Amino acid sequence: MATNAQPPQKRPAGSDTPDAGAGSNAPEPGPEATGDEERPRFSRALIPAIGVSLSAFLLFGLQIGWPGHVLLVASLVLAFVFDRGLFKDLLLIGIGITIVSLTSVKADVSWDRFITIGTVLALAVSVPFLIDRFVYKRRAIRFPFRSGRKWTLVQKSYIGLVPLLGWLILPFYFIRSGAYLNWPRITDTSELVRFFIGVNAVGTWDELFFICTCFALLRRHFPVWQANLLQATIFVSFLWELGYTAWGPLLTVPFALLQGYIFTKTKSLTYVLIVHLTFDLVVFLAIVHAHNPDFFPFFLY
Repeated sequence: MATNAQPPQKRPAGSDTPDAGAGSNAPEPGPEATGDEERPRFSRALIPAIGVSLSAFLLFGLQIGWPGHVLLVASLVLAFVFDRGLFKDLLLIGIGITIVSLTSVKADVSWDRFITIGTVLALAVSVPFLIDRFVYKRRAIRFPFRSGRKWTLVQKSYIGLVPLLGWLILPFYFIRSGAYLNWPRITDTSELVRFFIGVNAVGTWDELFFICTCFALLRRHFPVWQANLLQATIFVSFLWELGYTAWGPLLTVPFALLQGYIFTKTKSLTYVLIVHLTFDLVVFLAIVHAHNPDFFPFFLY
């Protein structure tokens, strides 16, 4: 018997599915729903995406204000012309970048900077999240603390390896390069506590913004390796302004790429947070030791 039913049409990789059902509360399909094999290896959408990432390099890495903002706006305009769905996602990333660019994020534990930087970073995560939920009416930005997957033996072993790698690498980097001087010398107990809180807060924010926001939004349009390189550019640019200068990118580039890769494999914010904060614990100890050699004298460099 003849039928007029048509086979379901595949969704283009860059299309914005939430508009079709804007009122739906169903979770946004993740990158695994379409698969990298269905995405073009290279597309013109990369042009505005690269522009957004490079704007962060100008704003954070080189700390050049207006050219960075001009590049960001131009990239968003180009995205609007190419693909409205891409534009909406890059806009959220651009809003976060712009909010962070409103203040310096150089390490400072004075109370006014502690509060200012904390507020700015909180807004950079929360504003894109709220727009995604209540303006776009979707769930593209998520914070999956519970993935429902068991960690493999390799993944568990890596958590134990991280502090060892930090102990071997970080003091050598901070002290030999002099990068520890980008952080203030701290001996007062109150400042030490604020520094410890700040290191952990920034480490947590890194994963919420660079991985769960930037990387997740970019993955809606690009293969993993492209999205990972794009988010790592923003990630490393921020870390440069934070204080990881000199040959710091030799450490921060692999770290940013590895965090994106791990998140792709585990789908677990909890896992990447444990890895990051374990590493940051060694960062805290190494910087304090670099300024005060009598503190934590168990490093080799």
